[in-house]
Amino acid sequence: MSKKLLPESLYNFNVRKFIDQALAEDIGNGDQTSLACIPFASRGKAHLLVKENGILAGASLAVEIFKHVDKTLKVNLFITDGSPIKIGDIVLSVEGKAQSILSSERLVLNCMQRMSGIATYTNKLAHLCKGTKAKVIDTRKTTPNIRGLEKWAVLIGGGANHRIGLYDMILIKDNHVDYAGGIKQAIDAANDYLKKKKKKLKIEIEARNLDEVKQILAVGNIQRIMLDNFTTSDIKKAVKLINGKYQTEASGGITEKTIKSYAECGVDFISSGALTHSIKSLDLSLKAI
Repeated sequence: MSKKLLPESLYNFNVRKFIDQALAEDIGNGDQTSLACIPFASRGKAHLLVKENGILAGASLAVEIFKHVDKTLKVNLFITDGSPIKIGDIVLSVEGKAQSILSSERLVLNCMQRMSGIATYTNKLAHLCKGTKAKVIDTRKTTPNIRGLEKWAVLIGGGANHRIGLYDMILIKDNHVDYAGGIKQAIDAANDYLKKKKKKLKIEIEARNLDEVKQILAVGNIQRIMLDNFTTSDIKKAVKLINGKYQTEASGGITEKTIKSYAECGVDFISSGALTHSIKSLDLSLKAI
């Protein structure tokens, strides 16, 4: 899935609607510079050049954008999503109406640079966890309206998706616990709600310390425990207490410098908001040839 065009239903995200809205935002009532400088019938060719090493993401989306702008554009894709790329590589070439190429350029680059940055960083963290069972997963700390693209890029980079939004999983966090009146009250209310609404959703609950882990274990009726802002020492103790009864997730301030030590604690998942909320875009360029 990750190396093909994003399905319409995935992430509650419509790719073609996104392209329409993004082009409307950028082009408005016309690409005035191209209209002014480039004759209507002028044809051209360009290639997408890699200027920074990393993992490619968004190439299949780029093809869709070019075709959406002008179905007569001829696009040749040389490197597919998920592939390692290095400085000097040519990802694709596009040929056809010059005005169409120019009007597509910025949206193609904006998407590919951000998605490739996410995929590259995700790949780096996943590689650091190699040899352990821990999977690197994302969070809801995404850019509004393009969560689908960002979570897609995480998959391309070798990570996994956590919940997609508020609708597809019960995640009881600290504020939920406090508002509900306690851990037992929150878990019982969540299970009662799912039974009443006849919904089949997994329940995860956040633990802030080892005492809360013990409280959660006493109640049960959940599928995953998030160990939030735990030290590696306490993570090990928590994993031992849980003893495989529920899935475990380490979260909170885990960086590329510390992720391996957390992965070695035996958790099933490590979530990182940094995969999407503060990523550096990969340097790519579209050049006329």
